[in-house]
Amino acid sequence: MKRKAANSAMPCPCGSGQDYAACCGRYHDGQPVPSAEVLMRSRYAAFVLGNEAYLRQSWAAETLPDELLLDAGVKWLGLSILSTEAGGEQDQTGVVTFVARYKINGRAGRMRECSRFVREQGLWRYLDGEVDNQGLS
Repeated sequence: MKRKAANSAMPCPCGSGQDYAACCGRYHDGQPVPSAEVLMRSRYAAFVLGNEAYLRQSWAAETLPDELLLDAGVKWLGLSILSTEAGGEQDQTGVVTFVARYKINGRAGRMRECSRFVREQGLWRYLDGEVDNQGLS
């Protein structure tokens, strides 16, 4: 998937209400992420923008796939954080449960995931997630 151009003044795709540059753009440019929830938001924005390099860089080494397939046919529509457990500045692990809305070939869908995050050398990384789409339409 080709990376989409990001305008620094555009609203951030993560839904924070901030401009991209003041929100996830700074993490995509290399600033350390302060929490598991912020990493979740920045990874969602990276999926929206097709930023494979950031997705790979923010993935824990032990679970990083050899190949990351981003589907250009997916249009991401929004992110809702449902809950967070730990994942703060003093923590080594964190859990973020979210729902991401999308559209594929004109059909809307929702994905619910419980994602786990860990610190590697002081930096937050995505470890893995459990998708639970039961009850979602």
